[in-house]
Amino acid sequence: MDYKSRGKELRRHLSGPILVITGAGLSADSGLQTFRGAGGLWRNYDPMTLATPEAFARDPKLVWEWYQWRRDEATKAAPNPAHLVLAELASRNRDCLIVTQNVDDLHERAGTPSDQLVHVHGDLFLNRCTNCPYWDRQQISSGDLPPRCPQCEHFFLRPGVVWFGEMLDTAVLKRVEEFIGFSQCGLALVIGTTATFHYIIDWALRARRSGATLIEINPEETTLSAAADIAYRQRAADVLPELLSF
Repeated sequence: MDYKSRGKELRRHLSGPILVITGAGLSADSGLQTFRGAGGLWRNYDPMTLATPEAFARDPKLVWEWYQWRRDEATKAAPNPAHLVLAELASRNRDCLIVTQNVDDLHERAGTPSDQLVHVHGDLFLNRCTNCPYWDRQQISSGDLPPRCPQCEHFFLRPGVVWFGEMLDTAVLKRVEEFIGFSQCGLALVIGTTATFHYIIDWALRARRSGATLIEINPEETTLSAAADIAYRQRAADVLPELLSF
């Protein structure tokens, strides 16, 4: 079945509740490196060892330098055609929730409605205090690393992301759980993720059990592939605009 025929088949689900889960592969289509992909090293450091509370406690300046680099790279990147078509989908369907594991702002810049977008792993451009509730979105100067909290003064600010070993935000979890629990999804799109985290797998499978057609778009097979009703082994930027042409 070609994209046009498959797209016609899928469009009958586009008016009902839709769960979209996106991962690093979607941002990679915009030129951003993935943690686990080729070329993932930064200054010969493994990012998996930098994105931890222990790394920040040991060398906050080094960790901040890495995040400053990531912010610069994300700022230079542009939303790709998959981001744009997902934003259009969400704009047309208020019962569509986009759950992204990405901490960049490419979904926002594509025009995704903010109340239909959930960042499960936090926000790359947010700064928050390690001690008090203070947070801001001020640009951090590379000459002021690590930055100190203007409220506490003696404590450092940290990037507003979820590091390995940390708990997800309970409000974020509640938002996703309520959507899956109270919406009978007709379609679940899992895009550009290796489906490594158990909660990603759980959300996708629960949507499928409630009646959703589960579609996986990822160049490589994942732990979700066997459960997918339809799988595309291609880049989302190439597939989604053809499947979801409006």
